[in-house]
Amino acid sequence: MRKTGERSRAWLAVLTAALLCVTGCDAVGGDSSGPAGTGAQRAKPSPTPAWDRSPRSIAAVGDSITRGFDACEVLSDCPEASWATGSSPDVDSLAVRLLGGARAATHSWNYAVTGARMADLPGQMARAVTREPELVTVMAGANDACRASTAEMTPVADFRADFEDALHTLREALPKAQVYVASVPNLKRLWSEGRTDPLGKQVWKLGICPSMLGDADVLDAAANQRRETVQQRVEDYNGVLEEVCAQDERCRFDGGAVYEYRFGTAQLSHWDWFHPSKNGQARLAEIAYRKVTGKTA
Repeated sequence: MRKTGERSRAWLAVLTAALLCVTGCDAVGGDSSGPAGTGAQRAKPSPTPAWDRSPRSIAAVGDSITRGFDACEVLSDCPEASWATGSSPDVDSLAVRLLGGARAATHSWNYAVTGARMADLPGQMARAVTREPELVTVMAGANDACRASTAEMTPVADFRADFEDALHTLREALPKAQVYVASVPNLKRLWSEGRTDPLGKQVWKLGICPSMLGDADVLDAAANQRRETVQQRVEDYNGVLEEVCAQDERCRFDGGAVYEYRFGTAQLSHWDWFHPSKNGQARLAEIAYRKVTGKTA
């Protein structure tokens, strides 16, 4: 009887295992390979990356820095020295680095305007999209802080709305175009570097960024507070650029690289000691190229 009972228990165990396997076992073991050609083994196609590190055309929007203001002659635009689309070999612009000199001459366009503020960017963008560029560079915001007084600086909310409007204009026309957004430069550092030159300070009196550069040698509490107010607004603008750009998978913010760059006397125009010289434009081009061609922003 004991042997019969043991056999019965053995059969019951086998039957239980079989039933469990019917309801819960895979066709093959967890570490085993499935049959060749099954859906489980078939490689999934890799998605097309949202960011193309080799765009074939570029349009630039922004302000006097992108126009190469004071890089070649006093109080004059010099677009050939632009960090974004210039042709000067002294600069080796982003367009030349990405496209080559010959193609850059026919497939890059500069719609930046000296004195432009963020409110002007949607209009510039509307003109840029008519060229159907694969990459649009943006550098704007300095003039929103560089006003006659701190009270006249562009409110942060308006700055955000105008930037969002510009990107919306781009996306409506070119949903797959890429955008590189440069941070607003550190205006207080530019004041600190330029105030050592007497000629530069005379040019500043003509109206270059008065909220920061006015009364350049005055260091009393009111002047220091004024400069700190401008500097905080610049940092707020950069926060907006980063936040809005992050919502668009085809937008890259420079991570504050332009803001953090320490422009020295070699990188500043020797006419106004504020705008980038050709050397400074070349440094901006280097930063942009590194950000655009990097695997990640």
